[in-house]
Amino acid sequence: MINNTIPRFSLCTDGEKRYKDHSKWKNKSYIPQTGDIIFFDWDSPDGESGPQDGESDHTGIVQKVENGKVYTVEGNSGDSVRLREYSIGYYEILGYGVPAY
Repeated sequence: MINNTIPRFSLCTDGEKRYKDHSKWKNKSYIPQTGDIIFFDWDSPDGESGPQDGESDHTGIVQKVENGKVYTVEGNSGDSVRLREYSIGYYEILGYGVPAY
């Protein structure tokens, strides 16, 4: 972890592993907090739409949580940075990294 806050990683799976290795990983049933790192599992094992494969494919930063929704800031979302929203427990949310702020 860099400065014991947010790990630097280029692959989402590496980020997930670092949070898990430092006991800072929460599964999708967790209610995230502003600043948490959200990880998504978009791919099925064969790369087609369908069941997820259990590996992290995308990440973002939790902006806020309100009324059962998690609001995020995500890069590389349609080739740009976007604000997005998801229901808490949305099926493509894999889990959360909880930085040591």
